[in-house]
Amino acid sequence: MANHGYEKGRLNLPFVGLCSFGKYPYVEDWNAIDADVAILGAPFDFGTQFRAGARFGPRGIREASTLFSFGHSGAYDHEDDITYLDNTATRIVDIGDADIIHTDTVQSHANIETGVRAILKAGAIPVVLGGDHSVNIPCIEAFSDEEPFHLVQIDAHLDFVDIRHGVTAGHGNPMRRAAEKPYVTGLSQIGIRNVSSTARDGYADARSMGSDILSVRQFRALGVDQVLSRIPSGRVYITIDIDGFDPSIAPGTGTPSHGGFLYYEVLELLDGLARRGDIIGIDLVEVAPDYDHTGSTTTLAAQILLNVIGRLLYHRK
Repeated sequence: MANHGYEKGRLNLPFVGLCSFGKYPYVEDWNAIDADVAILGAPFDFGTQFRAGARFGPRGIREASTLFSFGHSGAYDHEDDITYLDNTATRIVDIGDADIIHTDTVQSHANIETGVRAILKAGAIPVVLGGDHSVNIPCIEAFSDEEPFHLVQIDAHLDFVDIRHGVTAGHGNPMRRAAEKPYVTGLSQIGIRNVSSTARDGYADARSMGSDILSVRQFRALGVDQVLSRIPSGRVYITIDIDGFDPSIAPGTGTPSHGGFLYYEVLELLDGLARRGDIIGIDLVEVAPDYDHTGSTTTLAAQILLNVIGRLLYHRK
């Protein structure tokens, strides 16, 4: 049979095969992680207060990420004149999902923490696919033995609730829990806007505990360079809630909020952070694919993650 000029071996096109993140190698044994970046799914959404569905976020993001998996020699960015994700120098693996036990927040979060700790033990950078924003709590817990760092949050909501209805580990609590950690030196909370369930004293608490809070309009008025100048240099962990983006481009989320970011605004901020060379971890949360039948939200999530991973690997110190 004629080969019609195809290259040798399997073509491995985006719509063929299993959906690991970006079709990077799958590593089942968490004691055998050998990579620079490791992807962990955290399909947990028991922390939501309104629309559930983010448990399907990791699966949706992985499937969408295959769209960008067919570049055999990396991804050339003509604006930067840089080839990111060069296959000869990029070591990325997908270690699957943390075990989630339905209705059991404590053990499910513990299993997520175990996965992140395994990645850190291997000397890799964890990139966690949520899940609702409560999965950030075990992600930050996993860094308890690491050096201190600053946390950058991109989000429509402050997520700084201490306790509500007896709940301390829902998706409204993660930034409060992070601020309590002695190894979290401060927070930059960017994109916060509009009517939300956070009381005025929540903002006062956040600022008193080391938060710098900016809305989307304030971000735009300052510009990316000025915002970057407000973020302390040094080690940075990034948590991205997909509702930080405007629902016109990211409708697939449980708590959409109009007036959000567009793609390049966030990419330019992340690019600036990556150029510092000190990104130590990332989570991206609150993608709920069932609310977006176009697939735009999962594609956005996959694209922003691949772009920031490519940049942090290229620029890391």
